[in-house]
Amino acid sequence: MHMKPLVSVICISYNHAPFIQEALNSVFGQTYPNLELIILDDASKDESQKIIEGLIQERTNTTFYPHAKNEGYTRTFNEGLKKAKGEFIVDFALDDVMLPDFIEKSIERLTDLGGDYGISFSNAQYINAQSEVVGDHNAILRKKGLMDQIPEGDVFEMILKRYFICTPTMVIRKVVFDRMGGYDEALAYEDFDFWVRSSRQFQYAYIDEVLAQKRKLETSMSANRYRHRQNQQMASILKVCQKAFTLCKSKAELNALKERLYYEHRQCIRHEAYPLAQEYLALIKLVHGNWVKTRIVAGLIGFGIDFSRKKKTFEY
Repeated sequence: MHMKPLVSVICISYNHAPFIQEALNSVFGQTYPNLELIILDDASKDESQKIIEGLIQERTNTTFYPHAKNEGYTRTFNEGLKKAKGEFIVDFALDDVMLPDFIEKSIERLTDLGGDYGISFSNAQYINAQSEVVGDHNAILRKKGLMDQIPEGDVFEMILKRYFICTPTMVIRKVVFDRMGGYDEALAYEDFDFWVRSSRQFQYAYIDEVLAQKRKLETSMSANRYRHRQNQQMASILKVCQKAFTLCKSKAELNALKERLYYEHRQCIRHEAYPLAQEYLALIKLVHGNWVKTRIVAGLIGFGIDFSRKKKTFEY
């Protein structure tokens, strides 16, 4: 019998003790047969490590790496990525839940479409701390008027405009991470950066089904992204926008980036992150420029030249 490709599930925990059993059981219960589990706990202060150790006893193809000190999500994931042997990768936080056929349907979709398609994603439900369903990802997008149809294929331009991918639903070819060098460890917020960089090189496949559940907690990073003045998440988004500027290949893509920049600038003003707001204005000014000059500036930034504080260098 032909062996299905190995899938490496990189499971990361940080103070997820109340949810770990449900999360890991959802991985153990997958219909897809060829999995390896790489579990990392990033120095939790609760009982997470003890719970994990109890759940994985006598489990084959499962390894556990507890941290003595907190390293942060991106660095912890990259540690797991270096240990992964699979052709496909799942980045799985141990407060979320996979539905039983999540991996099987995702691998089938990517395999059918071929190597140009590096990432698959699907719809998801939102659940609360009690595991009660409190929303539907795509239904919320439609209710807010953000999107009528979920895009797939070349999604770079749409990713610049707005959020539409529910992160726990992604299955990713390892070659995508190999080309990107994993997550950018300088960032506190990895999702947007991953989408921007990977969608420039690979196609995205969408599965129009609910295949996962994302837990929504008041303590989650997404809930606190704009809560503090000039916090790490807001600064990370600016860095990703600067990267995206160097990757745009058309006026349509620059216009999409412009839409994102205006939104993020408004958030900075709203939350009194005024120094960051000024940096957004500098980038907006570059994006507004003459097409030829804009491409020159983008190329120079790609080589490491920082124009964010040299506002008089290019006047448009």
